Amino acid sequence: MPVGAFEQRGVVLSTRFILDCDTGSDDAVAIFAAVGHPDLELVAVTTVNGNVALDHVVANTLGALDHVGARVPVYAGADRPFIRPDLPIPREVLNRDSDFQMAGLGFPEAASAVETGTAADFLVGAYLDDAYADVTLVATGPLTNVAVALASEPRLAERIPRLVVMGGAHGNGNVTAAAEFNFWADPEAAQAVLSAGVREVVIVPLDATHSAPLTDADCDAFERIGTPAARGAATLIRHRLDHDQATAERAAPVHDPLCVAYLARPDVVTERVRAFVSVETMGDRTVGELVVDTRPWCPEPPNATVALRASADVYRDFLETALGAG
Repeated sequence: MPVGAFEQRGVVLSTRFILDCDTGSDDAVAIFAAVGHPDLELVAVTTVNGNVALDHVVANTLGALDHVGARVPVYAGADRPFIRPDLPIPREVLNRDSDFQMAGLGFPEAASAVETGTAADFLVGAYLDDAYADVTLVATGPLTNVAVALASEPRLAERIPRLVVMGGAHGNGNVTAAAEFNFWADPEAAQAVLSAGVREVVIVPLDATHSAPLTDADCDAFERIGTPAARGAATLIRHRLDHDQATAERAAPVHDPLCVAYLARPDVVTERVRAFVSVETMGDRTVGELVVDTRPWCPEPPNATVALRASADVYRDFLETALGAG
């Protein structure tokens, strides 16, 4: 039986999930993989302010789904952080000297449109419905929508069966020395969500995503596959390779699809730790920092599993399977 699926009365069923994202280049690849992998079913997409402003996130999300011919409902979410009026450093200042984050991803104007209602309202309604009792929530952007939903309906902490988050860094961050972008962009939301008591939380931080980078050779392989999803992924990943200054050998982390890969291939995570986690909401140098308390005498019980390393081979295999179907 496929690793990411489960069996009911002899029938193999796909893993169903909702994707909450701030669609930039890696979120778009995650959408392609989510739509294409035979063991996954993307139920809905909720969008949030993050990599780019919300109107661009929504357009990119609809464009990515149209690109692979997928009809998946999309709900527009928060256009600002949970409590703060803006990111800790406004986006136009943060990205002033870089074109790494593209406001638009180059897709044609979408033919599809967003659904009525907000992302938070959709999440509340979905998870109070027993029909969604098996639906994992995957969050690959700032956790604003999830925080708003939990604040309006605290019972969701008991109703969400599993939350998989791309965010944080146990080692070095990428926006600051301490913080990864998603948790830094809305630290109060991240802390609220991680302290809400969701039954199963899996965090995929930079430690894991940086341990399984993708390369030009991977892009070549995706282009040979030839599907719209594979060609689109190759183009978006090459943009990341062109702008990643950390590696001379043209290898770069592609963060968000790793969370989707985890649903179908849990073996993509090769090292993990159960721990009590929290997010720093104050401090000029530490705001947004993911604190992973691995002390044997930690007074708080573990509230999350944190992925520390991942397999590039498994990740590549997952993507080739998923993109080959799209």
